[in-house]
Amino acid sequence: QVQLVESGGGLVQAGGSLRLSCAASGRTFSGYTMAWFRQAPGKECEFVASISWNGAATYYADSVKGRFVISRESAKNTVYVYLQMNSLKPEDTAAYYCAAPSMPIATRTTRPTQYTYWGQGTQVTVSS
Repeated sequence: QVQLVESGGGLVQAGGSLRLSCAASGRTFSGYTMAWFRQAPGKECEFVASISWNGAATYYADSVKGRFVISRESAKNTVYVYLQMNSLKPEDTAAYYCAAPSMPIATRTTRPTQYTYWGQGTQVTVSS
């Protein structure tokens, strides 16, 4: 059974930091691009960041470039994907989702429809 479980969200003041984690298990994700998306109320799902299968390449939305860092590691049958979020802004407030494809895709894949597996999301709220 495939599971993507996010954690680490919360309430933080503007300028603060949070680190999100995603544990992906149930199939071999170690050879696949992984990504983070977010969705604010009333808005469409938005690409945040992605990372290649080996962590050598990363890609970021312009809105988070220079503030967020995506990373990954593998342990036994689980792939962990992290999103370090610094200098948070109120506009970063959203539910954040970890996503994985069902086949190899390019690191710079930003469309949500290209990702098959999704976590339940973790809420990030940034107060001004």
